[in-house]
Amino acid sequence: MNLALLFDEDFVAPDRAVLRGRRLAHLQSVIKVTAGDTVPVGRAGGQMGVGEVVRLTDTEAELKVTLDQSPPSPLPLTLVLAMPRPKMFRRILQTCAALGVKDLWLINSYKVEKSFWQTPWLSEEQLRENLTLGLEQAKDTLMPRVQIRKLFKPFVEDELPALLANKQALVAHPGTNTPCPVHLNQPTVLCVGPEGGFTAYEVGKLEEAGCQSVHLGPRILRVETAVPVLVSRLFDACL
Repeated sequence: MNLALLFDEDFVAPDRAVLRGRRLAHLQSVIKVTAGDTVPVGRAGGQMGVGEVVRLTDTEAELKVTLDQSPPSPLPLTLVLAMPRPKMFRRILQTCAALGVKDLWLINSYKVEKSFWQTPWLSEEQLRENLTLGLEQAKDTLMPRVQIRKLFKPFVEDELPALLANKQALVAHPGTNTPCPVHLNQPTVLCVGPEGGFTAYEVGKLEEAGCQSVHLGPRILRVETAVPVLVSRLFDACL
């Protein structure tokens, strides 16, 4: 936790916040703070700064908060991701948040098992918790937006074209002829398939909507590896 992310419910006064649970445990066991110490903090959706520990007990830490710094700029990226396996989903969420992805769409695909959609990690509480962990790692405060679409064809035909308007549109797919571009730094939509990739039909539908198929070379990567590789290749802000 390189930054303690504060939410509205943490504030007991305009410049005072109280931390409990996981964040308190981190302050006590990892940072080992004492009264008078300062720690990096940020308000969800707002500014960053420092919090001075003014009271510390076994159950809570009260911070006097000064917020006077802007968070990192978000990436100009809309990430369309076939729902990953639950065992890697948490890590991917945290990675996306840490990299600066702010617009994430989870979609269905032929190779996405129905059981994936039953994972408790899709609950609003768990989504916020894992995105928070990514933001705290990267020292960011702007919470990503996650949207869920469980029907592939209606999403691609009815919603995706509007998402692609005035943007570079890419679908990562092994075996295509065009390498993934670099140094884009412009509004981009990136579609990433499930383990095993999108089917030929799905790639065709994405291309019909306006996406260009690109590859990362001859190696086949797991989704949790492919996502950060693709994002860092596309945007200088990740370097």
